[in-house]
Amino acid sequence: MSSFEQFHIDFYQSNYTIEDQEEGCNSYGSDKNLCESRRSQAEKQPAGGAFVPSDMLPSPPSYSGQILQPAHSPDTPQLGYVDGFDEEPPLLEELGINFEHIWQKTLTVLNPMKPADGSIMNETDLTGPMVFCLALGATLLMAGKVHFGYVYGMSAIGCLAMHALLNLMSASGVSHGCVASVLGYCLLPMVILSSSAVVFSLQGIPGTVLALFIIGWCSLSASKIFTSALAMEGQQLLIAYPCALLYGLFALLTVF
Repeated sequence: MSSFEQFHIDFYQSNYTIEDQEEGCNSYGSDKNLCESRRSQAEKQPAGGAFVPSDMLPSPPSYSGQILQPAHSPDTPQLGYVDGFDEEPPLLEELGINFEHIWQKTLTVLNPMKPADGSIMNETDLTGPMVFCLALGATLLMAGKVHFGYVYGMSAIGCLAMHALLNLMSASGVSHGCVASVLGYCLLPMVILSSSAVVFSLQGIPGTVLALFIIGWCSLSASKIFTSALAMEGQQLLIAYPCALLYGLFALLTVF
């Protein structure tokens, strides 16, 4: 049995190579064409089990860059990056909050005789109006009147009514945000009236006179801003009348 296994191993093991075949062809004078055909077939065999010459192997791509740093290629376009955060706008400016414009609008409302800047007043800035509405509701609450719903409800209805009216009167038209911004900023004198109601009662002749003065102040400021922003010269009194009706409702909430 051992002799059979030794024969089996010797039968499958051989040291015969292609070089020996070539030497045999050269030594024994065999047909040269047959040798050349075998040689070409051996060179064309796949790389799985045969020898492939080095000149036929594909050369790996050359990489001249460093680790974690890609190599620069002149064919690929380079992307431009911003140098830090210097060229980025401030966060408040991206959110549409400009304290300089808010201060200018507030001064324009506080001084009805001051000419309004139409380019600034035409912005849809709602930061100041929201603050003034909250201040009005807070001062009314300090006087013992919980009227936050009435303040926001009348503000929304008044903005819609004034928007429809101004679109009918002006040729260029106006947006909802611009109307809400102007009416909200002109609510600042009404905050002064509601703050006075915390100190003393307005149900009397002095309170009525003060309320009428505040209504005229608010309506005059709003009409001035609308005429300058929408280029409606000569129509300020027509705009001041509906504004006075709207601010009269807020005065009624404050007095009574």
